Amino acid sequence: MTALTDLTLAAAKAKLTAKDISAKELTQAHLAAVAGARSLNAFTTETPDKALAMAEASDARLAKGEGGLLEGVPLAIKDLFCTRDVESTACSNILKGFKPRYESTVTQNLWDAGAVMLGKTSMDEFAMGSSNETACGGPVTNPWRRQGSNSALVPGGSSGGSATAVAARLALGATATDTGGSIRQPAAFTGTVGVKPTYGRCSRWGIVAFASSLDQAGPIARTVEDAALMLTAMAGHDPKDSTSLPLATPDFAAACGTSIKGLKIGVPREYRVDGMPDEIESLWRTGIAWAKDAGAEIVEVSLPLTKYALPTYYIIAPAEASSNLARYDGMRFGVRVDGDGLTGTYEDTRAAGFGPEVQRRILIGTYVLSAGYYDAYYLKAQKVRRKIRDDFDQAFTQVDALLTPTTPTAAFAAGEKSDDPLAMYLNDSFTVTANLAGLPGISIPAALDGDGLPLGLQVIAPALAEERMFAVASALEKAAAFDARPDVWWAG
Repeated sequence: MTALTDLTLAAAKAKLTAKDISAKELTQAHLAAVAGARSLNAFTTETPDKALAMAEASDARLAKGEGGLLEGVPLAIKDLFCTRDVESTACSNILKGFKPRYESTVTQNLWDAGAVMLGKTSMDEFAMGSSNETACGGPVTNPWRRQGSNSALVPGGSSGGSATAVAARLALGATATDTGGSIRQPAAFTGTVGVKPTYGRCSRWGIVAFASSLDQAGPIARTVEDAALMLTAMAGHDPKDSTSLPLATPDFAAACGTSIKGLKIGVPREYRVDGMPDEIESLWRTGIAWAKDAGAEIVEVSLPLTKYALPTYYIIAPAEASSNLARYDGMRFGVRVDGDGLTGTYEDTRAAGFGPEVQRRILIGTYVLSAGYYDAYYLKAQKVRRKIRDDFDQAFTQVDALLTPTTPTAAFAAGEKSDDPLAMYLNDSFTVTANLAGLPGISIPAALDGDGLPLGLQVIAPALAEERMFAVASALEKAAAFDARPDVWWAG
């Protein structure tokens, strides 16, 4: 019999509905897996008592023939989502001990669908990072290792804890957020599926803000169908979020497996960057061949402003972060360090509460918003952002979706890039454009590199075309037949 933790979310859902297994035993199996994998540091808070209580409630509903879309399914929740009476810190010292009296809209949607919470996953502090090395509770370790090496690898960031939890079979799925690639990049590094939906598809209410015009919640799962099921439950209009789209949520899973014959798939020439490893280029060519074999037409397109996306992002995101993080002053919640007067308390609290990467981005953001520099940097970046979106609009008059690599490299070693912020920021080269343009994107695991590490392909679709995106992604997933998984070296 397949171990309960090896089931896909869709398979577990079917077994729960058929009463072949109970939500309680499924949850117990995952709680045991979480307890046996603490060396990975994927979870910052475990909630076993809450999980079992939720599972028992699910079993009661299932016994009556009731239940929601994700009834009894054990999930992990990124620590950026506020969860009622459960510590929610964004993995920052400044929010240590903060237990919200409310639930984020996305997690409430999941609980309404019957999902079970295993705990909160680690992340880069305030979602600022591409390696999950900036969390106040220490780095998360990727469950994958290079062949013949015991060196620790990063899982990507900022949603590295969520990606690790799914890849290591600790949860059937996990929530995540994506501001510049923080769902898709860790998914690529861990051999999982990560989805960033259209901006506004999922409510941001109750999610600790990083850059409000870029942040978007989405799922990390093991298959395209699993991710589609999760997104269907997570999404929906929310009047508490002014950027939430007043639209009905489609059945995304129904799009998985539909034919892509006749679709035009764009290949942007600007994504061929200098120094990109041959394995990434080769995988991209293979993905193009898979799309052709599935009946799609391949069209080369141009996104000429791609080279400006990264500098544009690293002006806009820190600017919005400096504004959003001004609320953390030790007065109303979180940590307070008493200083010499009110200003001293503000300064000492923020100096002690924020880590180096968060401080760096606040300083950058404050600078580009300051008098005399606002027009030169922030305003100009917003104009370039508009033109980047225009590039995509033009491309989508010619094609139905775009196919690119997800990341320029496979997972790298812990500490390898943490002292070089610029090298770290380059990890987002292929992902930030979708955030700047508000478009949906998905990363699927497609192959292993020469070191035995997973590599991902990315599909980007027009706004609100998630169903088309899932169709293309599931066709590629079928062709790739990726079934590799990390050796379980962490147990015990």
